[in-house]
Amino acid sequence: MTIGDVREVTTGGCEDLYYVDTGMYDTEAYGAVYVFDAERPAIVDTGIGTHYERILDALDEIGIAREDVAVIAPTHVHLDHAGGAGFLAEECPNADVYVHESGARHLVDPERLVEGTKRAVGNQWQFYVEPEPVPEDRVVKLTDSDVIDLGDHQLRTIHTPGHAPHQVVFYDPANDALFTADAAGIWVPSVERIRETSPPPNFDLEACLDDVETVRELTPTTLLYPHFGPRPYSDAAMDEYEDVLSSWVEAVAEKRAELGDDEAIIDHFVAEQEMSDVWGPTKAEAETAMNVRGVLRYLDVRDEE
Repeated sequence: MTIGDVREVTTGGCEDLYYVDTGMYDTEAYGAVYVFDAERPAIVDTGIGTHYERILDALDEIGIAREDVAVIAPTHVHLDHAGGAGFLAEECPNADVYVHESGARHLVDPERLVEGTKRAVGNQWQFYVEPEPVPEDRVVKLTDSDVIDLGDHQLRTIHTPGHAPHQVVFYDPANDALFTADAAGIWVPSVERIRETSPPPNFDLEACLDDVETVRELTPTTLLYPHFGPRPYSDAAMDEYEDVLSSWVEAVAEKRAELGDDEAIIDHFVAEQEMSDVWGPTKAEAETAMNVRGVLRYLDVRDEE
């Protein structure tokens, strides 16, 4: 799958569902946006906004008129998931934007979100575009257990705040499929591995492990990763992410005890990362640095408690 490609999701017998590689960070197979060709068409996640036209092209390819899109549903308001919401809302004039209540204000006024993103992603900001605000009267605030009606499908909202307090996952009973947000880690299909995601400032290990258990209890047939693509569910996948995340935090904590200097810790893990051949060195190094900063922030908060 290459940047801009649109594919139908058939994993687990899914129907009416497609995904597009948005080319996030100019990297193949990193950022997926899902499109439901339902009675009330929906877009799940929106990418960073930089290449939102690829999502519009996907609508054209699938055969969905922009004015027919009823739902735009970011799983959380981190800009790699919600940065395109304002652009898509403008192009899809009849769509409401559904987001967890704790993140809604950031879509209406994204100034603080942009400032926080710049601090979190470092030199990755070069790949972003300033988000467009979403009109307040088109934002629908979600809470745990709310249901977004797509007619022949539903998106059942499940609050999963470990990665971020405004994160939800969406469960589609008709397809027995779960849109995982970042609650199940980053799936790298080319190497068939799960990678950690632990960005600052809200990453919380214990809450993330609770979210993994939430996914495990749902046991959907299909996992739909924004990073990246569909994958059959297995308990082993959940066990793998639990191990990856716990080992990652332990490794950063041990290196902090050894080195004491946060910048030296970041430099160490950047030098040791193994994803350059998959994502390219620019993305791989920046991703690692961001994830280290998130763990260091988590350790600071934990030690203060």
